[in-house]
Amino acid sequence: MNSIRRERALLVQPQAPGHRDPSLAEEFADLARSAGAEVVSVIDARLERPNAGFYIGTGKVEELKGYCEAGDIDLVMINAPLSPVQERNLTDALGRRVIDRVGLILDIFAMRAASHDGKLQVELAQLKHQSSRLVGKGASLDSQRGGAIGMRGPGETVLETDRRLIRAKIDALQKRLDKIDVQRTQMRRARVRNALPRVAIVGYTNAGKSTLFNALTGSGVYAADQLFATLDPTVRRIEGLACGTLLLSDTVGFVRDLPHDLVAAFRSTLAEAREADLLLHLIDASDPERAQRIVAVDEVLSEIGAGDVPQWRVFNKIDRIEGLEPRCEEADEGRLNVWLSARDGRGLDALRDALGRHFAADLFQGELLLGAADGRLRAQLHEQGAVVSEHLEPEGWRLHVRMARGLAERLAAGAGGHPLHALLLVTPSTPT
Repeated sequence: MNSIRRERALLVQPQAPGHRDPSLAEEFADLARSAGAEVVSVIDARLERPNAGFYIGTGKVEELKGYCEAGDIDLVMINAPLSPVQERNLTDALGRRVIDRVGLILDIFAMRAASHDGKLQVELAQLKHQSSRLVGKGASLDSQRGGAIGMRGPGETVLETDRRLIRAKIDALQKRLDKIDVQRTQMRRARVRNALPRVAIVGYTNAGKSTLFNALTGSGVYAADQLFATLDPTVRRIEGLACGTLLLSDTVGFVRDLPHDLVAAFRSTLAEAREADLLLHLIDASDPERAQRIVAVDEVLSEIGAGDVPQWRVFNKIDRIEGLEPRCEEADEGRLNVWLSARDGRGLDALRDALGRHFAADLFQGELLLGAADGRLRAQLHEQGAVVSEHLEPEGWRLHVRMARGLAERLAAGAGGHPLHALLLVTPSTPT
């Protein structure tokens, strides 16, 4: 059986004089492979300042042309954001399709998005990116085919549509996404009304977020050793903590220089991080570039309005570092640093205990007496995971409850003053 030929890609890494960073080219190569390309070679391009016409220097353009002809190259990828003019000039000069960093990341997102709204968000970002690149290309677009790297998502339909129709489609997509955003907001408000503590896992792509999410919740979210393995947010419960039940969200991974259009398109998805009570910033402890990746994640968090959300740093993959043991340690500004391995489970119990203690500080614990007419309240308490134990007595159900302060206050407020609805003995206490 013949396999589909992978597109042969030549990668170009612009580098400022005296500031060569091999990790930039390595990450860009990983992105290219994630899109399905065969990386033939990675070439550095010395760049003191961007060239207005080509971004890189004209001498480097001639060098790349020789590489393309000698190496049977299908496309050239530039690890930088190109203007429409620069992309078009490079395409004409090299005789090959040219994709910049923004287009490559958008292509990967188009390939990985699974949910309906996730696909809409990616398509919106792609349309905004591609619309400016249609100007002046004319009939040459007819030779491009959907499905190739950088062409997934809207595909030929976008390329054959004039600017007016593209604008109309962008507006229609934006309206659909605004409606979805309203629905998501209503769902998040429902969770706020339930007053369950909310924790979101954030981090650089491929740090192991989905693996940690599965380990903490017993879920089956797809996890793989690749960039942007999962895009759509997932929310599950963590049960059995000292504070009772909390909600855990798995969010999309970040990279350096994440396209602004993509951040904007995924703003409603990333609201899981913005509206969380606590962020678990997951970090690959074995990554030699982890300091730069921490900065990149913090920059995106600030951009989406989540920079002030309390944050713990969770250093994952300690199984890859000889002699490193799991531990929890106090850091600056009251932050906690946790070292663990989500893959083999070492340190997970310490993280669970720390989460339980953190949210138990705002915990109510006590007893509640409910009569036969209070079935709805009893069901709500069980649904929220607030019931530790219950016993049937002549006067009704006596429940030992443990819940967040906010949930206790809301349930009491909804009691309407009826003595059987009142939380009889619910008083603040510190669980042992």
